[in-house]
Amino acid sequence: MTIIALTGSTGAVGGTAAHLLADAGVPVRLLVRDAARAPHLSGADVRQASYGDAGCVAALEGVDTVFMVSGHEAADRLDQHRSFVDAAAQAGVRQIVYLSFVGASTTSGFTLGRDHGATEEHIRASGLDWTFVRDNFYAEILPMFADDQGVIRGPAGTGRVAAVSQRDVGAVVAHVLQDPRDHVGRTYDLTGPEALTFDDVAAITSRITGRPFRFVDETLEEARASRAHFGAPDWQVDAWVSTYTAIRDGELEHVSGDVERLLGRPATSFDEAIAEAGL
Repeated sequence: MTIIALTGSTGAVGGTAAHLLADAGVPVRLLVRDAARAPHLSGADVRQASYGDAGCVAALEGVDTVFMVSGHEAADRLDQHRSFVDAAAQAGVRQIVYLSFVGASTTSGFTLGRDHGATEEHIRASGLDWTFVRDNFYAEILPMFADDQGVIRGPAGTGRVAAVSQRDVGAVVAHVLQDPRDHVGRTYDLTGPEALTFDDVAAITSRITGRPFRFVDETLEEARASRAHFGAPDWQVDAWVSTYTAIRDGELEHVSGDVERLLGRPATSFDEAIAEAGL
């Protein structure tokens, strides 16, 4: 029997994919850091493992295809990714389906996109079959950029972002994992059906939630100053600020039809995603 393993099943995307696979009768193995938090799915095999742990090899033994989400933001995230890919190769895994990011490259304007680009390179060099599912920023997350007064601040200007629904990404992942060989060597860009400015994001979120949101454009200096009180390390501040500058520079405005082509239905709009999220 082909064994499909998933990381990230306690999150929105991995959890959606795991439930859809279980509903379709596909047996899955869930790799989680905390077994107590694993979703309760019929027939699921739960294994406790974390990126970088020696136990990853044992947790992946017998697995044919593994869905790999990116690790939590950390200074050593790329090392964790490489360690997990190496563990998959050592365990005899055949294929990795990696949740990457639109425009992933070692020179991405969005600094965390560089981790994704380097991870993709490592997967290609591993000798494993691969599929890269590259998502844009999540629609449901963008309103969470706002402060307690509903103000979204950052140097995005009038740049646009083709934000994608987390549910759409999870559905695509489940679709790919049901027939992973059909997607070997493929890269999919997952976006919403439209590209929006942060003024659009604020206006739509205000209309749907009934709470006031607005966008304040910042200079780079203002962006760093407004985040200084968090006391975050430089690499993290760079990531936060580059979220906006990558949008400003047009890196995230492309609207792809991959969601519709893969799922056979239109991608979820930003309006729908925010309404469904119940923010």
